Amino acid sequence: MARLGIILHGVTGRMGYNQHLVRSILAIRDQGGLALQSGERLEIDPIIVGRNRAKIEQLARRHAIERWSTDIDAALADPRDTVFFDAGTTLMRAGLIGRALDAGKHVYCEKPISDDLGIAIQLAKKARASGLKHGVVQDKLFLPGLRKLAMLRDSGFFGKILSVRGEFGYWVFEGNWGVPSQRPSWNYRKADGGGIILDMLCHWRYVLDNLFGEVRAVSCLGATHVPARIDENGKSYGCDTDDAAYATFELEGGIVAQINSSWAVRVRRDDLVTFQVDGTHGSAVAGLTKCWTQHRVNTPKPVWNPDQPQTIDFYKTWDEVPDTQLFDNGFKAQWDMFLRHVAEDAPWPYGLEAGAKGVQLAELGLKSWAERRWLDVPTLEF
Repeated sequence: MARLGIILHGVTGRMGYNQHLVRSILAIRDQGGLALQSGERLEIDPIIVGRNRAKIEQLARRHAIERWSTDIDAALADPRDTVFFDAGTTLMRAGLIGRALDAGKHVYCEKPISDDLGIAIQLAKKARASGLKHGVVQDKLFLPGLRKLAMLRDSGFFGKILSVRGEFGYWVFEGNWGVPSQRPSWNYRKADGGGIILDMLCHWRYVLDNLFGEVRAVSCLGATHVPARIDENGKSYGCDTDDAAYATFELEGGIVAQINSSWAVRVRRDDLVTFQVDGTHGSAVAGLTKCWTQHRVNTPKPVWNPDQPQTIDFYKTWDEVPDTQLFDNGFKAQWDMFLRHVAEDAPWPYGLEAGAKGVQLAELGLKSWAERRWLDVPTLEF
């Protein structure tokens, strides 16, 4: 059995802990490692690294993780570990990834890879020149609902795709009337790398590019709908960055995409994120796990009549796409791909270049909002 040592940084936070540590790395470890094409199994040997000694030690004990440390320099210097992963704060990420590359580690990280496009491009160039493996999390591509959309696209179900409409978000409680907030306060502070545009337009870049067509232009309006919130210590603070973004994208092939992202919206839809794809032959609506379709031969023919109640139950005119295969956790599925890329040079399309493209779209979204205009999305050179 081959061994692969992985340095995990930033896995005490909600996403890093739940999705990357527990449901990905530890799940792979506990299933006996990863089966390689050669027939050999790849044993996963993680070390968790963080600043809070008590929290890291407690996490290690809870999950029977033998190795933990508060010394990231020592971890990077250890030749036993060849992969570095980061799910910490955005503002620390580029520096940590750069140091890991300098230490000769393969790197994998959450997005955004930086809050600055110039830094993101330099990081991608550095990774390319190093000859090391590198990647960025593109988790939404691995959601069962979006994988079903990809299947429909590949089957020709849609005909010519005309438009994509996305709705993302939910109400994040302010914390000032009895219900604590369910997101960390840094999300709403610009100096800490907060803001929904920087967060979500990185996601929408890889979703749109990979499922529907390269993003060619963007128009974005941001908003700070909730000006003050209560932080983790019960103190009031001002929110100085966007908590909602209303964006329109022009994709290659003339496809128009509209995506609303908000932490100040109440949900009356099928899921916390939904995408509707309309084409000449059919349409589909997908959430995180489920997907519904309506072919052109099954499309009802409504007539506008405001003088009487609607007689068509539109929801009943859609058919659910069945589960014809088992879908693993989306984060784990991408970890599997990256580990195979490191261990046996398996195909891997999600390098740090993809991370830089996400930062580019976020920057253009912020600029579009500031200048109140459409902006083209130029091709990046690496």
